[in-house]
Amino acid sequence: MEENYHTWLWQKLGEKCVKNLKKHTFDAHFVSTSEEARSLIIDMVSGYETFGFGGSDTTRSLGVLEELKAQGKTIYDHWIKGHNLEEDMDLRLQMGRCDCFFTSANALSATGEVVNVDGVGNRTSAMAFGPKKVVVVAGMNKVTHDLESALTRVREVAGPMRAKSLNMETPCAETGICNDCNAPQRICRITTILHRKPMLTDVSVILINEAMGF
Repeated sequence: MEENYHTWLWQKLGEKCVKNLKKHTFDAHFVSTSEEARSLIIDMVSGYETFGFGGSDTTRSLGVLEELKAQGKTIYDHWIKGHNLEEDMDLRLQMGRCDCFFTSANALSATGEVVNVDGVGNRTSAMAFGPKKVVVVAGMNKVTHDLESALTRVREVAGPMRAKSLNMETPCAETGICNDCNAPQRICRITTILHRKPMLTDVSVILINEAMGF
């Protein structure tokens, strides 16, 4: 019964978030399950040929990347092992020039903003300008009530968890607490807030009523 109430509460928050994202001219959707999201996305991007995937566990968990590969689409993915530095840089640049770029968000506000923090900047750059289409996919665990709490979530939840998952040598990866460090491996270097849909970029935001990613 508690799970039903939790799902209901997330649904209400998600519906509010989607309503405000649409006010901010994003193409926004709320779905109940990952399976619904996958089906929606595959239909949404059927007309594109080249795809970039940012460093996101959420988008990859949907199986969209594998489906697009099976369709013979061109994929730019810097997570594939075996690339040297030059090849890695080229892949990151191609992500900003592809037809469609996939990313998640570190946080979204119910007031209609999309927040991402990056270490290199390819992800935050590509989601704002370059690709013809950007698809942002996020679980409801990433939605907060306002912009201030979204930024707090990045600092107190997403940042430490992501640093830990990447085995970074940062204070937050040890203690779980951000202290605004100057560690060489700090991953929180660039903050992008999409207050409104960028003028020249078609951005779809898909919220899934599940807990996904960091």
